[in-house]
Amino acid sequence: MNPLFADEPLVLDDPYMSRMSEEEFFTFCQQHPNWRIERNAQQEIVLMAPTFSLTGRRNARLITQLGMWWEQHPEAGEIFDSNAGFTLPNRAVRSPDASWVSATKWTTLTFEQQEKFATVCPEFMVELRSKTDSLKVLLAKMEEYRANGALLGWLLSCDDEKAYIFRAGQEGYETLEGFDRELSGEGVLPGLVVNLRKLR
Repeated sequence: MNPLFADEPLVLDDPYMSRMSEEEFFTFCQQHPNWRIERNAQQEIVLMAPTFSLTGRRNARLITQLGMWWEQHPEAGEIFDSNAGFTLPNRAVRSPDASWVSATKWTTLTFEQQEKFATVCPEFMVELRSKTDSLKVLLAKMEEYRANGALLGWLLSCDDEKAYIFRAGQEGYETLEGFDRELSGEGVLPGLVVNLRKLR
């Protein structure tokens, strides 16, 4: 099996790559626009399979709902799709499928910082799990977001209709079964309601 399509993402632990500067890593990503590229806290390059069509459709529907909320609350912050990369406090560079950064955090960044992999952890993010994604890897990624400052995170496993809810200040996560429900932004994104039925 092609390792790019295995359950575990392909990690390039070449010593040279782990020593790449932020500028060199940014350039590396620009040179390979067709890859989904992240970097973990150990500075190893992580390559993931391109998004399959079904996952892309689901992500579009998710972003649409998040965008409708943002239209009513533009002053609260900024929303991002899966192409946006963020440099977390632990130096990992991650690209959640959907995310939101408060205006308080976003406006402290310079234009040059906003232009690249912004040095900020989104307060809210969503990861969509497809059939090729390892649940173990994604749960660990959600824990990483929370450890680096995220307030609310959703891991949505669409094929088996399970939602894993991560909240700041809490251990573990809440698991919800079935997509005949809506999820709210709680106190982090007041008024946000996402209909999971649309992600089937």
